[in-house]
Amino acid sequence: MKVTIVGAGNVGATCADVISYRGIASEVVLLDIKEGFAEGKAMDIMQCATTTGFNTKVVGTTGDYSKTANSNVVVITSGIPRKPGMTREELIGINAGIVKSVAENILKYSPNAIIVVVSNPMDTMTYLTLKATGLPKNRVIGMGGALDSSRFKYFLSQALQKPGNDIQGMVIGGHGDTTMIPLTRLASYNGSPISNFMSQEEMDKVAASTMVGGATLTGLLGTSAWYAPGASVAFLVDSILNDQKRMIPCSVMLDGEYGQNDICIGVPCIIGKDGVEQIVDVKLNDAEKALFAKSAEAVRNMNADLKAVL
Repeated sequence: MKVTIVGAGNVGATCADVISYRGIASEVVLLDIKEGFAEGKAMDIMQCATTTGFNTKVVGTTGDYSKTANSNVVVITSGIPRKPGMTREELIGINAGIVKSVAENILKYSPNAIIVVVSNPMDTMTYLTLKATGLPKNRVIGMGGALDSSRFKYFLSQALQKPGNDIQGMVIGGHGDTTMIPLTRLASYNGSPISNFMSQEEMDKVAASTMVGGATLTGLLGTSAWYAPGASVAFLVDSILNDQKRMIPCSVMLDGEYGQNDICIGVPCIIGKDGVEQIVDVKLNDAEKALFAKSAEAVRNMNADLKAVL
């Protein structure tokens, strides 16, 4: 199985590293436009093979898409990252042209690939990729919900002082500081509702921390985070390549699900060898439905800025 990662920056390189040492794919190709950058990252990762014991082949290339041929999954991380004070939405004008070009070049050599979009604003870039390529909707997946849900479970585990692996929870809606919806009502600790262990005020605080989780890290680091995003991409890729049928919140095209049409936004999906194999209908209450509708409106407004690109 072959994975291409376009963009060898912090997120792309971390994704390649996690895929390699977990043995998720047999080959990983890192592609970047900066001369020698992807080659250097690939070499650095490969020099870990004897100490960490992986057998994945990692190669790098500067802009040579022919080396990505016959990829099963392609991850697009291209574009500029957020800087302190910058919203994901402000990136749209810069990153839209980059993502469209990358998607078109990839499909010349890997026409059957499943595309995972990471570039921000992620929901809008997922929509752009789908519309620009004409691919079936099951083959274009936005990663954001996987990352947001991992952050949600982290904040829940910290508040509970319990292991994160014992926490279940998901975030739906847009991948933005004001559009994501942490579903505290459905979160659980080893099958028991979180509400049995936390007050509503504590749950609201966790939800608020989750929503600004990316911005918090950007403020601390001076740029976007990369360890959790890279690992979240690898988690998603693993479910595709190994047909794991995991339920993962992802940004996907909706055609009537959750009362929405012609929009890519985060909802729980079954992810397997065919990409999005099922959109799971979680029964939202009235308050959650209202939040989802509001989130969808915000994402749709951002999509309107794509007219010049499409």
